Amino acid sequence: MKSYYLHVLSLTCIILFSSGCARKNFFAKTPVVDQDRYQQLKTASPTDVDSVTVMAGQHYKRTGFHNFFWGKHYRDVWATPVTVKVFDMKTAKGGLSIEKLGGGMQTTSLTLIDDSGFTYALRSLDKDPAGILPKFWRNTFVADVLRDQTSAINPYAAIVLPTMAEAAGIPHSKPELVYVLPNDTTFGEYSDRFQDGVFMIEEKYDSDRTITPLIEGATDIAGSKKMLRKRFGDDDHFIDQRAFARARLFDLFINDWDRHVGQWEWAVYDDGNNKHYRAIPKDRDNAFFKFDDGIITWLFSRKWAIRKFESFDPKYKDVYALMMNATFIDSRGLNELTLQDYQDLAAELQAALTDEVIESAIRQFPPQVYAQIGEQTIRTLKSRRDLLPQAAQEFYMHLAKDPLVIGTDKEERFEVERLNDEETSVKVTRLSDDKQVYHRIFKRSETKQITLYGLAEDDEFEVSGEVSKGIRVVIVGGRGEDEIKDKSRVNSWRRKTIVYDTKRGNEFEFGPETVDKTTRDVRVHAFDREGNK
Repeated sequence: MKSYYLHVLSLTCIILFSSGCARKNFFAKTPVVDQDRYQQLKTASPTDVDSVTVMAGQHYKRTGFHNFFWGKHYRDVWATPVTVKVFDMKTAKGGLSIEKLGGGMQTTSLTLIDDSGFTYALRSLDKDPAGILPKFWRNTFVADVLRDQTSAINPYAAIVLPTMAEAAGIPHSKPELVYVLPNDTTFGEYSDRFQDGVFMIEEKYDSDRTITPLIEGATDIAGSKKMLRKRFGDDDHFIDQRAFARARLFDLFINDWDRHVGQWEWAVYDDGNNKHYRAIPKDRDNAFFKFDDGIITWLFSRKWAIRKFESFDPKYKDVYALMMNATFIDSRGLNELTLQDYQDLAAELQAALTDEVIESAIRQFPPQVYAQIGEQTIRTLKSRRDLLPQAAQEFYMHLAKDPLVIGTDKEERFEVERLNDEETSVKVTRLSDDKQVYHRIFKRSETKQITLYGLAEDDEFEVSGEVSKGIRVVIVGGRGEDEIKDKSRVNSWRRKTIVYDTKRGNEFEFGPETVDKTTRDVRVHAFDREGNK
């Protein structure tokens, strides 16, 4: 605890002594390296020039003194001259038009569409995170601190990932680097946002128009919110949890810590009886993230500070840090798999990510970038691949602590049986056809609490079994007229079955193991389905 306060005090002092106003011109005037060439490009068209040498972020170049405190990160990579194609709206991908402006508060982006209806995302390589700050802070040193730390991102990581993702059996886009000329007017009202900028263009999987052989057999593509709405609304929609777990272990491998619910699309497969959703990752901005190589940034990345800012190192120092932003979607999409499943998936990924695959992927860095960091990146990835089974086990153990078992807005039966002091079985059966849709045996050595959510309609819950030790089971009945029975017994001073539901309209049979948390307040049924809270 004393160490904690020392860190906080140190960090506070550093920030106070670093205070001041934001720089008026933080970003470079142009990414073009040669200024004479830049003057020529002001009157050029895409038919006149096919490529340009740029520096994606020469404004991140700093002195050794600055780097000592704020980290060297990928500053040299951002300031490395790289030759990229000139973007031509009329000829790229056979000809494109603007569908809509996108992007969050950091990235400038457009959704573009070709004549067949296939969509592409054009996203700025550089970012301005100052927009996430309250207005008061946007003109202060804090804005410059945030902007400067964009240098922790490897701007070219996304272009080397497809080779490894394909080998791993994970759907992926294929980003390309492009430069938009200073006088390009094909962006219409958005021209001033895109002119004289470096961007990535990549496939955008967002509807049935964008189904490719990469996701052969899919009938549609859904965003995460639509997928979750269907998953919890109907009893015949399921997440392909093994495929999702494979993608999440790949996230660990490449050190991509920002995998929140909005970072996924879902390919929909219909077998005639049920619909299954397979994850398609997108927005790989934070792969190979490097943050803790300065005194201040090292402090910021401690567990008591901004823990999720985990750096890309040969060893997995903090697996949970890489999971934090994905807690919501992981808890809803990874509640079926066992430790053995994760061990098997880790072994499969190790076999797929051979030395040749890793080396071939990293050689797709621009030559000048490969010369700087290529060999080091290869060594780091090989080490992380070799250590993936241990990371997968740690990943699983975090998920296994407090799992959620979630029903739907249809009727289900939840059967919990305390098998022995170590194991508790949970089964879910949909009552529409009496088909078992979920079964997992939880272990007390891994799991502290299991929470069951019935959601809507009339659900049945039954807890049985007599043991000396057991896992805590929490039942949240949900809307509808539920039937909840607790016949279990655990020889412990603390009761192990807790029931939340409304008092009226339900049928209860509580035993000596039950903690009655029923209430008249309908808010007891609350459950965040889509990540809106």
